[in-house]
Amino acid sequence: MAAVLVPLAQGMEELEAVTVIDLLRRAGIEVVTAGLDAGPVTGSRGTVVIPDTTLDAALERKYDMIVLPGGLPGATHLEQDPRIVSLVREMAGEDRFTAAICAAPRILARAGVLEGRRATSFPGVLDPAQWPRVRQENRAVVTDGKVITSRGPGTAMDFALELIGLLAGRDKRDQVESGLQRGN
Repeated sequence: MAAVLVPLAQGMEELEAVTVIDLLRRAGIEVVTAGLDAGPVTGSRGTVVIPDTTLDAALERKYDMIVLPGGLPGATHLEQDPRIVSLVREMAGEDRFTAAICAAPRILARAGVLEGRRATSFPGVLDPAQWPRVRQENRAVVTDGKVITSRGPGTAMDFALELIGLLAGRDKRDQVESGLQRGN
């Protein structure tokens, strides 16, 4: 079974974090949520989430994927944490999945993961002047190899379903989506 790390920072976007956690767990994927510090994490809209563990404890093992929720100031806290940037670089260097949504693709850019790759983010997050080698696309979800990015809260479900497809296959993705009663 695939294992996914979802770091949670104060001020995260709840919809992005919880949607990814929920849908991946529906698919039978092991998800470990880790707070940057011990204790509850309060999202940007005031929702309180209790992480499974701390980031330090979570880093004692390997994961197949890291998923970085956006939101402000949550994404800024993740970006400023050297453990996160180091882990993203390590995982990309080992050809493991790195994923980010909303403002969090900036963390992937700062870690050098988006160099020469296609990506998307919340509008304005990936400043072309600062990251001219990121090939930005105006799409809900962009997958370029083992790097997956998405635009924001409204694309969180599409993002999570893409992650399921990559980790567990198209059949599992379709099964989870069917149970959600999306569409017509």
